[in-house]
Amino acid sequence: MKLITEAQHTQLLANGCAAREAARADRKYDPKPIVKLFTPNGFARWLLTEIDPIDTDRAFGLCDSGDGRPDLGFVSLREIEDLHGEYLLRVERDLHFVADKPLSVYADVAR
Repeated sequence: MKLITEAQHTQLLANGCAAREAARADRKYDPKPIVKLFTPNGFARWLLTEIDPIDTDRAFGLCDSGDGRPDLGFVSLREIEDLHGEYLLRVERDLHFVADKPLSVYADVAR
């Protein structure tokens, strides 16, 4: 299974472009997450909102590597795809995830 569908990738790139424009205009940008990734037998989670349109390996979102210290920042999609946990299980996409609030709210709750 692909970690990110074509439709999600398109939306993540669009959000990346919108985030760049907002930063140039000094405006706040707080979209809803597009995709949730997780380790099936661990505690790592990623709620991603955007992909950098210049470096499409960089995604932004709420990231928790499983240590209970979630943080907003950039991650490498390639590194996430290469991760595997106990019993060699790979990172998966939450097929049922639908964001109902902006990323900042998820970050506040996670902290």
